[in-house]
Amino acid sequence: MKPVIFGLSGPVLTADERAFFAEARPAGYILFKRNVETRAQLRALTDSLRALEGRDDLAILVDQEGGRVARLGPPEWPAFPAGPAFDALYERAPMSGIEAARANAHALGLTLSEVGITVNCLPLLDVARADTTEAIATRAYGREPMRVAAMGRATLEGLRAGGVVGVVKHMPGHGRALADSHYHLPTVTASAEELEDDLAPFRALAGAPMGMTSHIVYQAWDRERPATLSPTVIDDVIRAGIGFEGLLMSDDIDMKALSGTPAQKAVGAVAAGCDVVLDCWARMNEMQAIAAVLPDITRRGRERLDRAMASVAAPAGDLAALTAKRDALLALA
Repeated sequence: MKPVIFGLSGPVLTADERAFFAEARPAGYILFKRNVETRAQLRALTDSLRALEGRDDLAILVDQEGGRVARLGPPEWPAFPAGPAFDALYERAPMSGIEAARANAHALGLTLSEVGITVNCLPLLDVARADTTEAIATRAYGREPMRVAAMGRATLEGLRAGGVVGVVKHMPGHGRALADSHYHLPTVTASAEELEDDLAPFRALAGAPMGMTSHIVYQAWDRERPATLSPTVIDDVIRAGIGFEGLLMSDDIDMKALSGTPAQKAVGAVAAGCDVVLDCWARMNEMQAIAAVLPDITRRGRERLDRAMASVAAPAGDLAALTAKRDALLALA
């Protein structure tokens, strides 16, 4: 098994993809809008991936946060709110905000597990600030570390109840970034003491099954390398400082914050300590180059992957009742 999660080019596996994936044996797959049409089509696609891999516990990921980040959407699927909606409710009624986040995530989990998706890249544990880049601020749960942690925990619990693994992101915190790492490499100049606020939600949820790194330079820890490529940040901050022992994946290695070819970036992320790398764009030549240079997944990485996937509970709950509960609570904000 290669320590990489690949994207797919369209709504069905192509013959070339089928042959390549069967040989490369990636750790999982990630889906985007280009892969999504109808419930029946999406279930057939995820079933074909499981059949290809011969694993019922295959990691099939999606970014289904709600709001601006949603790969499944109307009219085939309901729209879901993003983090700031729960933050606003928490401001008025903290327990209601937490319960709304839990119900929302439970409904999200049921929606995804119905079509065979097993991992959702949520919750964000980034602590927002007045000057946080819009790419994070429009998705975050708020500016208070323990508020973010409480709603992040509720989201993980809700996803699990719906039959889906959650991913905490973007470790060790994206809230101080003033630039969007999709396009630029942010640099954070805050001191290690100031960054304790950013670490707090991740520490509170250190037992999460999966986590995702950020493509950000934190000068207090490593003045030259972004977290995804920094053994110092991964070993000393994420593993030792936060205490995270789950599966650690990179954010998408094709984001412009990182320089080099996709293969070079993939090797760098794994060498730095990421268990797996995320390569989203389904460009066959790039995927082949990545598979050619990556070693097999480490024993510890495979154990973390298996443990994360084993944490999935059988989905249970009533989607209509959960969304009605969420909407009733959000109406209080």
